[in-house]
Amino acid sequence: MIVLGIETSCDETGVALYDSERGLLGHRVHSQVALHAEYGGVVPELASRDHVAKLAPHLRALLADTGIGLESVEGVAYTAGPGLIGALLVGAAFGRALALALKLPAVAVHHMEAHLLAPMLEPDPPAFPFVALLVSGGHTMLVAVQGVGRYELLGESLDDAAGEAFDKTATLLGLPYPGGPALAALAAKGDPERFVFPRPMTDRPGLDFSFSGLKTFALNTVQAQAGDEQTRADIARAFEEAVVDTLVIKSLRAVKATGIKTLVLSGGVGANRRLRKRLSELKQDHGIRVCYPSVALCTDNGAMVAYAGCLRLLAGQREAPAVEVRARWPLAEMAAPVAARC
Repeated sequence: MIVLGIETSCDETGVALYDSERGLLGHRVHSQVALHAEYGGVVPELASRDHVAKLAPHLRALLADTGIGLESVEGVAYTAGPGLIGALLVGAAFGRALALALKLPAVAVHHMEAHLLAPMLEPDPPAFPFVALLVSGGHTMLVAVQGVGRYELLGESLDDAAGEAFDKTATLLGLPYPGGPALAALAAKGDPERFVFPRPMTDRPGLDFSFSGLKTFALNTVQAQAGDEQTRADIARAFEEAVVDTLVIKSLRAVKATGIKTLVLSGGVGANRRLRKRLSELKQDHGIRVCYPSVALCTDNGAMVAYAGCLRLLAGQREAPAVEVRARWPLAEMAAPVAARC
């Protein structure tokens, strides 16, 4: 089954074709970073308009790249939430209209489920069950994944997501948008011994996160120090080390609590090199298998949507003609489909 995946939940326009027999056939992602850079963050109305302008051209380019015509597509999957309502509506309306015109089944995909399943697109995918650390600009959570649609939330951020804390701290340091990658690049030049930041909520039981206090600690440190380049780099390094340590400590705690020896990293912050390195060390130190998608599939993309949609379409899930999207959509509300594998 060849499924077209459409992703427009925020500031990336993604399209992809996934074949249940041959795997990922191709995908394209357009980033709106340049569009939003002068505002220091995503402007929802501009994001929606850019999706309108880019979606059809990128689909045409994808079909040309893969040599596959629309007549070969057998299903359409689109992100229906969570995300920016206007942006979601663009992709959902486009996907439903295309499905209706071609008389194809369509399925609404949960953005977080797509991220959780993204490592399945790699050559040596993890097997169920696994513990997933999902870290992005809007979410930080630990999830026990027993199968498609069978998710147990183990812990989540009680305030800022890790990616959001990265972006806000980058702004404090005067770094350009997008802040997360800029802060990581600056941190690479920093002295890891000069500043020590707290590791929030690691001194108490539980698997929840909190990063707002760490952001405030960074603010106070910035205000108390001279603003030279090396000091900024040292602060960035201390902040990144604190976030990474916190994520690793909680992930190891989740693995031990569940007895599941496979850990999956996903989401945009999953591209952070220091986090990947530290998590990879868990295999040697604790015998834990760590899996993550390629960097290109960490950020929002149509490939993960096509894959998640394929699983649900093969299980018989179908959407009604009406278009429905959700800004907020708890992962716990996802139902498990009949067992199926792409």
